[in-house]
Amino acid sequence: MSPKLLSRRQLLQYMTTLGILSALPASLLAEIISRKPPPSLFDDNSTAEEVTAGIDLTGKTFAITGANSGLGYETMRVLTMRGAHVIGIARTQEKAEKACSTIEGETTPLFLDLAQWDSVVACADDIRALQIPLDGLITNAGVMALPERELVNGVERQFAINHLGHFILINQLQDTVLAAPQGRFVILSSLAHRRAKDGIEFDNLDGSKHYDPWTAYGVSKLANALCARELARRIEDTNATANSVHPGVIMTNLGKHLPAWQQWAGKYLGWMFMKTTEEGAATTCYVATSPDLVGVRGFYFADCNVNEGETPYVYDDAMAAQLWQVSEEMTRDYLPVREAS
Repeated sequence: MSPKLLSRRQLLQYMTTLGILSALPASLLAEIISRKPPPSLFDDNSTAEEVTAGIDLTGKTFAITGANSGLGYETMRVLTMRGAHVIGIARTQEKAEKACSTIEGETTPLFLDLAQWDSVVACADDIRALQIPLDGLITNAGVMALPERELVNGVERQFAINHLGHFILINQLQDTVLAAPQGRFVILSSLAHRRAKDGIEFDNLDGSKHYDPWTAYGVSKLANALCARELARRIEDTNATANSVHPGVIMTNLGKHLPAWQQWAGKYLGWMFMKTTEEGAATTCYVATSPDLVGVRGFYFADCNVNEGETPYVYDDAMAAQLWQVSEEMTRDYLPVREAS
């Protein structure tokens, strides 16, 4: 076969056979394999167990925030089922230990409070003290649709918890993830990012100009997606990846601030339009473990496939870069000191 007729996939297969890929610089290798993945075999009805079937995670370690209930717990359960060691993180040590005690696989309970940024740093210190690489950091915890405007360190609470708290954790553990053979950052976003119709309003991050519970939540979820986008750019010369995911609409503890009638509808009528928790954890587990996603970074996933997002902002690289810079300024006292590149 003439080399001119080879597809990129065929060319990579030939180069792998010849052992050439292993000799290439990491930056060049990342450029070659970074790509939009082909459609997966999974969809909105797939479960976390189904998307990880046949995958052996023995010897791998993942850390998950919000692991004590809902999607986080199901993600922890399935990853340990496949052989992984999971660091199950909850808002209190008691909650973390209770959740981990019900898991049959290997777990380590830790805690942090995303509204208390010094506790985020302390949790990262505890993880680094284990002296093992992180094959995956899954930022799953969050709050949703707070009825009244609240502030955390001068920032609207949903933005502070859903984005900035995790931003600190991601930065604190970046080197730990990069130390793994192919570390993955999996950042939970949401379809609700479409509620941020004006993108990230950098002049209203405290909500003082206007506050709407769902708009503020949407801004925080857009920030999650943009954080993954910019992080992917920053680690493009490594073997690590960063992507965001929309798990689907699921009735979990996240909805505890919803009006009573909405909670009732979700509980008794949700089966008609909501995913189960098992289905909701599927995209997270797929992005965290699928061999097909080696080198795939900077995308927003839904139903186990790349999604274009509901607004043009999800892939807005300029906004992502600005968000990263502003986030650094807001959390500088809690970030690790790195040498200028």
